[in-house]
Amino acid sequence: MQELATLPDGRTVVVLFDGYTLPADQPAEITDSIVNPFVPTDAELAQIKNSSVHVQAIYNRIEQMIRDKYSASDEAKFARIGVGAALGAYNFAPGEQEELLAFGDHCEAARQWGRAERAKLGL
Repeated sequence: MQELATLPDGRTVVVLFDGYTLPADQPAEITDSIVNPFVPTDAELAQIKNSSVHVQAIYNRIEQMIRDKYSASDEAKFARIGVGAALGAYNFAPGEQEELLAFGDHCEAARQWGRAERAKLGL
């Protein structure tokens, strides 16, 4: 079991990993408050993602995975040329399109890793 977040209304959200069950000897006020499975609304999901240290660590790791290969300046450059090319206002220099595609692939791999990690948390 892992605590994910405490929502603004005071509810605590936890994830139960496969094979884990909650203790049967909980006080009634706790057992009566358990919602399993908990299906969060979009607003609750946003609250969980914003307040969960685990989700924030995943986001930080995604950014670090990108920064391990590309700087923030690289990212800004690719954003500028990508938008310019999409709008027809920029023509790629030789090799630039391949660099942009490689950057996109690298970022998407990091984001996919993050999605898989959040899925392990039920998010």
